[in-house]
Amino acid sequence: MNIDWRRNNSLTNFFFHCSTCDLESKVVIENFLDKKLHEILHVKAEKLDHAIKTGIIKFFEFHGFPAMQFKKDVGVMETGTVIYFRNKIEVIRGFPKIRRTLMLSPTLKNHFKGKIALEEKMNGYNVRIASIGDEIIAITRRGYVCPYTTKKALEIMDLKDFFNDNPDLVICGEMLGTENPYVAHYYEEIGDIGFRVFDIRKKVSNEPMSIKEKTELLEKYNLPVVRLIGIYEVNEAPPIIKKVIKEIGSVGREGIVIKDPSMEIPPLKYTSSEAHDDELRYAFTYPFDFGRDFFFSRVIREGFQAFEMKENKEELEKRAHMLGEAILYPMVDTIKNVASGNTAGEDLIIDVADSEEAEDFLHYLHDLGVFAVLLKFEGNKAIIRKIHQSTTDKITNYINGGLY
Repeated sequence: MNIDWRRNNSLTNFFFHCSTCDLESKVVIENFLDKKLHEILHVKAEKLDHAIKTGIIKFFEFHGFPAMQFKKDVGVMETGTVIYFRNKIEVIRGFPKIRRTLMLSPTLKNHFKGKIALEEKMNGYNVRIASIGDEIIAITRRGYVCPYTTKKALEIMDLKDFFNDNPDLVICGEMLGTENPYVAHYYEEIGDIGFRVFDIRKKVSNEPMSIKEKTELLEKYNLPVVRLIGIYEVNEAPPIIKKVIKEIGSVGREGIVIKDPSMEIPPLKYTSSEAHDDELRYAFTYPFDFGRDFFFSRVIREGFQAFEMKENKEELEKRAHMLGEAILYPMVDTIKNVASGNTAGEDLIIDVADSEEAEDFLHYLHDLGVFAVLLKFEGNKAIIRKIHQSTTDKITNYINGGLY
């Protein structure tokens, strides 16, 4: 059965066509929202209707079937939620935003009860892997199916048995490595490309498995999981976390996620000073392509962390020095580069079977509104240049006398 919602350029009707009997019928969108989708999602039909009319919910076609993407939160449905209309309605909830703690000691006692689990937070790209019918797909945080990530996830992991046995579960994890085209970061145990699972959640409800259940299920199917640092009493955890975060930062790793072992309380995240500096270094390489909130939040984290760590004058000076270098050096380098007639851009390296696969990924980036070009394809390696146009244009304008 095929569904077409775009006939007559209208989103008010669904047109059903049965390929077996060649019969056709029409369902008014209001009836569909009221009687079907509203019940599945537990979101009022009026909210869904308003989200459709304002473009918060986007309709698109995926492999010949209609689908819906939530570009922002709608009721309990998170940003990045996608719904596929196939033989049955498949709902893949968006990944919930994990809030951050700036002060460990008071926050952990207020937020958690009893024990907490510390898992490593790895520097990669957040994706959800799910089965839709007989397909396995990798969905980005914003709700797009990435062809490259899908292919690599299936190469890295044997997922067929997992989803045959657990079609109503979603694997949430990080795509990692130096050939991750979104966030390239070197991990000795990962190398070029790898994956680590941090959550397993149920479709529709988004209910997560406990730490114990998740670990056992992943072990059963031989799937890679993020490192569990340990489980501790809440009152004992702050000094342990301070020590762990310094060790993690000293070897260029990102941070930790603090979880309730039963996953009944929302997790929190806490990151290293080195991770803050790395993010600022990247952002100030392309300073006009990031919002001011991005910069400000990282500096705020540094201030509170320095305070809670009770850093002495020498330690604080070292932190300030690293922070200043992360802000100023990359920005000056980019200004020099643009002043020399170049564009502000970064090169992504991906491993692909052929040039057609590289072009598919390039088209995917273009669909996301990213300006990128294929520079080179050789030996199954594609070099794609991602252009940061806003930074290029504004630096060029200021160099030529434009006012700020």
